[in-house]
Amino acid sequence: MASPLCVKVEFGGGAELLFDGVKKHQVTLPEQEGPWDIRNLLVWIKKNLLKERPELFIQGESVRPGILVLINDADWELLNSHLYLSLPCSNTWQ
Repeated sequence: MASPLCVKVEFGGGAELLFDGVKKHQVTLPEQEGPWDIRNLLVWIKKNLLKERPELFIQGESVRPGILVLINDADWELLNSHLYLSLPCSNTWQ
């Protein structure tokens, strides 16, 4: 079972407007059966943070084309995109 995970999520370039205009969110993801990956994080964001027009942020199981996703300042496509797992030693994404 994956323990709770503290994550800092930031939105910019207009995406913050979909999240009540809030750019930075410090969240604690709850325990779950498997490890937290980006796919799980996107589902959680959609259910808990996204306030309007989900079709402008999510497409299928990923973000819409044209949305740049960075994990610790690296493009997520270089990190196996939505399958990227948090590091157990740091227990955090940025």
